[in-house]
Amino acid sequence: MQSNTSSSSSSSPPLPVSLGSLEDAGGLFLLNGSGNGSVSSGGAPSAGSAALISSIYSVVCLVGLSGNSMVIYVIFRYAKMKTATNLYLLNLAVADELLMLSVPFVVTAALLRRWPFGAALCRLVLSVDAINMFTSIYCLTVLSVDRYIAVVHPLRASRYRRPTVAKLVNVCVWLFSLLVILPIILFSSTAPNSDGSVACNMQMPEPEQRWMAVFAVYAFLMGFLFPVLAICLCYVLILSQLRVVALRAGWQQRRKSERKITVMVTVVVSVFVVCWMPFHVVQLVGVFLQRHDPTLSQLAVVLGYANSCANPLLYGFLSDNFRRSFQRILCLHWMEAPEEPLDYLDYYSTALKSRRLSLDQDREQDSENGTGTRPLQTPALGCGLNPADPSKI
Repeated sequence: MQSNTSSSSSSSPPLPVSLGSLEDAGGLFLLNGSGNGSVSSGGAPSAGSAALISSIYSVVCLVGLSGNSMVIYVIFRYAKMKTATNLYLLNLAVADELLMLSVPFVVTAALLRRWPFGAALCRLVLSVDAINMFTSIYCLTVLSVDRYIAVVHPLRASRYRRPTVAKLVNVCVWLFSLLVILPIILFSSTAPNSDGSVACNMQMPEPEQRWMAVFAVYAFLMGFLFPVLAICLCYVLILSQLRVVALRAGWQQRRKSERKITVMVTVVVSVFVVCWMPFHVVQLVGVFLQRHDPTLSQLAVVLGYANSCANPLLYGFLSDNFRRSFQRILCLHWMEAPEEPLDYLDYYSTALKSRRLSLDQDREQDSENGTGTRPLQTPALGCGLNPADPSKI
């Protein structure tokens, strides 16, 4: 992450703080567009703005640490929570938690308006910041694929949606993220500014501006566009499948249930886009248009960090099982959730699997009795669930 720390300007404005520079009060590795390879502030935020942004960072850090810590504790504490999906959520929470641990360095650099921790910590903080950012994004993508498999291919899901498979996928996500951020590991370092202060940034080889542009596009594609497209595709396929199941089942309230799922999916994707789009826009504008507003840059970075706070809410508190577990931890018995409700997508996945198994059994029976194919009938859905009331999903 980036945090510009100098007060002088250089030949070209620095990029936001997260794709490669720790100055201007930011985090995440914001690129710096200076032509001399050093990180200047290009009009760094005032002391008051830096203090305000640092306060916001602190709040984001506290909320992110507490929310993700609860998710991690709940999954380790309760045996029933150790499902494949929850292990992906655990990986997401760990990545978000580690991302929050870099905030103290960012806040310190923001207040001092320089990087005081040396070259080794510069490379370490930027690398840890970046790998956890990419891991968090890829975890969201893996969760979408997991939901897709559970709903669209429920009969095959048992083969792929096992805890052992989830653990292997989590390891692969970290290794892939490490591979993606190799440029940050290789080129992160400190450099002096024209006023004598030290900044932490990515020091690109010559021609520096061209390589920074290449890296900004690379980060946008690998850290935003491709994951967003994958997430959207998964949820479009999920909603299409759920609509087919609902129509075949003949639910009178299917539209109400579909609306709930649509809202949930829209919120998940929208929060992801809202949190990360500004960051990448600032990156690209800074590199290609040479325009840099320190305050907007820092707000864009804060939004990126805020996604780590939103994840526990979106993937935890919107889940009845997580919400019940959180209530037990916080002793909020007065707002206990109903017993054993099912997740929207799990309910429909169970319904679809039950329907397909029932149809297969009917065909086998007809084949044995020599009666041919029966007219299509609606089987009981959900293994004992009441399909007439999908609002209780």
